[in-house]
Amino acid sequence: MRQHPNEIALRGFERQGKRVLIPARAADVNWKSAPFPVGERGAAGARFAPSDAAGDAVDTMPDEHKGKPRFNPKSGFKVGGDRGGYRGGFKTGGGRPHRPQRAPEPVEDDGIVRLFGVHPVEAALRNPDRVLLRLKATDNAANRLAEAIAARGLTHEPVTPRDLDRLLGPDTVHQGMLLETEPLPEPDLEDLAEAAATGGPLILLDQVTDPHNAGAILRSAAAFGASGVITTRRHSPPLNGTLAKSASGALELVKIAQVQNLARAMSDLRDAGVTILGLDGTATAAIEDEPFTGPVAIVLGAEGKGLRQLTAEGCDRLVKIATADDLRSLNVSNAAAVALHTALIKRRR
Repeated sequence: MRQHPNEIALRGFERQGKRVLIPARAADVNWKSAPFPVGERGAAGARFAPSDAAGDAVDTMPDEHKGKPRFNPKSGFKVGGDRGGYRGGFKTGGGRPHRPQRAPEPVEDDGIVRLFGVHPVEAALRNPDRVLLRLKATDNAANRLAEAIAARGLTHEPVTPRDLDRLLGPDTVHQGMLLETEPLPEPDLEDLAEAAATGGPLILLDQVTDPHNAGAILRSAAAFGASGVITTRRHSPPLNGTLAKSASGALELVKIAQVQNLARAMSDLRDAGVTILGLDGTATAAIEDEPFTGPVAIVLGAEGKGLRQLTAEGCDRLVKIATADDLRSLNVSNAAAVALHTALIKRRR
């Protein structure tokens, strides 16, 4: 085999009794990404080395690259993997290196509620109190809710899943739909106090900031017949997006009021005849011993921190959930579910 000036003759491996030579131009060698000196590894794990015309092995790696890590800074991963781009020290012309999608730029609060996922969107479509603005959905997702969409007189804007990924972030489980709406009207504290007089307890959240926990609490509130939920306007997750997805439609079923000052709201509720119970793991009284007669509100603190001092002082009494000695604390959403279920059982007796 005649060696071209721009080629390096590589001594290869035996295949079916024949010696294989692999020619390659020096310009095609990716010196930085080679896991070994170029040509040291061949197909099927065989090893080979560059050779001269006499067949003796020669070192063809430029001096400036010797002793440096064989790592491809462009692709960000070691050579020899399954991804395209650079492999085995040679420029293969494979696919572009994988780059993770960027998260969407944070959107300023424009007053629009954005809901995604089948259950939150369907619940909003079936809620006559929810003012709808625009629905972006894939054709398949729109077909799943065709009846609810038609009932509200909407026409969806066709999009692809990748379009929604760019709007909501690549890790968002949007299930092919995004609904933009106006916020729901908020009830007054007087209305909530009146509802609690004949219905289930009110739930007050003292700076519960995690949207997954807040959404799960709303779901429990809907399941166990809470008369409403009161949160602080600050230090609380927005009533859309992740919270609505975690609530699985309960955002449309539970009355929610947001207040500037929780201590003041508790005082107003007490003046309206509502008994306020603070859930605290260090309390001596048990929530299971509460009669739950008349209007009642249950206050839950943030995960880890619990009730703030001012909030605890504003409660009529502090109670705890009876647990086994081995575990004395519960996740705030689990605690809300247990407390609401306890109240429901007591009211049915």
